[in-house]
Amino acid sequence: MLGKDFSGTLKTMAGFGYQLTEMCSPVGYAGIGFGFATKLKPAEIKGIINDAGLRCPSCHFGKGEFAPDKLDGTIELAHGLGLEQMVCSTFWLPKTATLNDYYAEADKLNTAAEKIKAAGMATGFHNHDMEFAMLEGQLIYDALMSRFDPKLVKMQFQTGVVTLGYQAADYFKKYPGRFISSHLSDWTADKKQAAIGRGVIDWPAFFKAAKTGGVKNFFVEMDFDKFNGSAAYIKGL
Repeated sequence: MLGKDFSGTLKTMAGFGYQLTEMCSPVGYAGIGFGFATKLKPAEIKGIINDAGLRCPSCHFGKGEFAPDKLDGTIELAHGLGLEQMVCSTFWLPKTATLNDYYAEADKLNTAAEKIKAAGMATGFHNHDMEFAMLEGQLIYDALMSRFDPKLVKMQFQTGVVTLGYQAADYFKKYPGRFISSHLSDWTADKKQAAIGRGVIDWPAFFKAAKTGGVKNFFVEMDFDKFNGSAAYIKGL
């Protein structure tokens, strides 16, 4: 939808009542839907978003875009978009990875985050289901939390892990002040996606705990047909 009508799709989202959007790096996500944006300058992307009535404080980047030889270009793109936060979209390590492999990647992101902080932005890390698996007797997510520098790398919590039995509110309270944003989706007891407020997550408890966690931005992430109802529920809170 974005590729066919970038401006119109964003205006539709603003019409539902959303105020923010989160980009995906046109370069890092070129192969999965954002290639159209590589033809636009970052300032043009920002202008289209703003003209639609939205603000874009955050963007997802692939792990490789934080590498030392790519980071300057990634920061330049982020400045062009007017970002406040640069989020690593997970490390995508293979199932054969060890905890030491995760620690090594966390160390690399800590190093990149120092440069990003000096450039006036915050660094985030986004979880998927894979971080909520046990490895060498530890939950990978908790292992990463022990390795990330809390002053440099903040977390973006994906609420979809409720399907694995993990509640975002529990982690906001367990790690106060360590979160910067969250991706919101709701799910039924039989693990089917539902509009926000129509699944199993206790959203008033979620938003209360999010204050403890330090969350600044909330991004609804789900199938298009559930966006309107989700916005209406959140605004009703």
